[in-house]
Amino acid sequence: MMIPFSKKNIINKDLFHINKILKSGWLTHGKYTEMFQKKFANFTGSKYAITVSSCTAGLHLSCISQGLKKGDEVIVPSITHTATAHAVSYTGAKPVFADVSLKTGNISLMDIKKKLSKKTKGVIVVHMAGFPCEIDEIANFCKQKKLFLIEDCAHGLGTFGKKKHVGNYGVTGVFSFYPTKQITTGEGGMIILNSKSVMKRLLSLKAFGINKDIKLRKKPGDYDVKELGLNYRMTDFQAAIGLFQLERYKNELKLRKKNAKIYEKFFSNSRNIRFAKYQNKASYFIFQIFLRQRDKFIKKLKEKKIGFSIHYARPVHLMSYYKKNERKKIKLPNSEKYSKENISLPVHSGITKKQIMFINNILSK
Repeated sequence: MMIPFSKKNIINKDLFHINKILKSGWLTHGKYTEMFQKKFANFTGSKYAITVSSCTAGLHLSCISQGLKKGDEVIVPSITHTATAHAVSYTGAKPVFADVSLKTGNISLMDIKKKLSKKTKGVIVVHMAGFPCEIDEIANFCKQKKLFLIEDCAHGLGTFGKKKHVGNYGVTGVFSFYPTKQITTGEGGMIILNSKSVMKRLLSLKAFGINKDIKLRKKPGDYDVKELGLNYRMTDFQAAIGLFQLERYKNELKLRKKNAKIYEKFFSNSRNIRFAKYQNKASYFIFQIFLRQRDKFIKKLKEKKIGFSIHYARPVHLMSYYKKNERKKIKLPNSEKYSKENISLPVHSGITKKQIMFINNILSK
């Protein structure tokens, strides 16, 4: 029984629109990009949404928008993709790594307070595996301390804090459309935000620093460049693929939550397996479990052709690039334990109850 780790929810209707874009000759900056942005803003409850070439690009732009420079510090969790820290490093600022909860892999307010210094300018949180971090409390703290807050929502499409969809608590929230994510555009990402001034600057920064959208120019080349920008744009092909998956996502999310409950029911009888208790506010990008003898269970999964992943096998503070830039060794015991024990299991709409039972039987032996 072969069980894939992720499932691409792309249908023939989506391909029809790709062909339509090809025939139009308008391959980027087109109507599908505008439609995708509008639909995404509506889905998340934000005022604005901006397509970008990747989640990394969106995080980088967000850091630039906050005026980061050499000598500044930004607190980030060590359990995350290295892109979260890279976005800070690209600006010349320093990512300061904080520990995480062993239950969820999320940074906590307590962990943030421990890493606070006079150089701290902001915080980037991650909603690990689609579980919301203590976002309401962290947002209030950042506001009190006059720190910017950026949300890395790479796993968080459909995740909610106490009051609203994640991504709306910080100056920006950045989503990923990598192939394994809940919806995919191959590569790609989306920034959501509620500030008009920041929105205008990000639109310029993602397109070379150009001050005027192509549709507003009276003639070709009728624009100015007022700051150093980048080319972080998404094509209309990608936007179309993302748009129509988003229209179907409510059902996908419903099935992910249903599958998470099935996993929980089966695994609750196992002595070997630890997992975070079900949360309705979580979006379940993955179903994450923790095993002390992980390598033994990985071998079983491979033998039975069950797709899985690890998020993440090495905390970012232990990556060679970041280790060499630290004056003294960083100790984050929870992050290190988390990275040694976690396994990410498929929870997408394509997996059946029978397949989840099969996975349970393999891991519970």
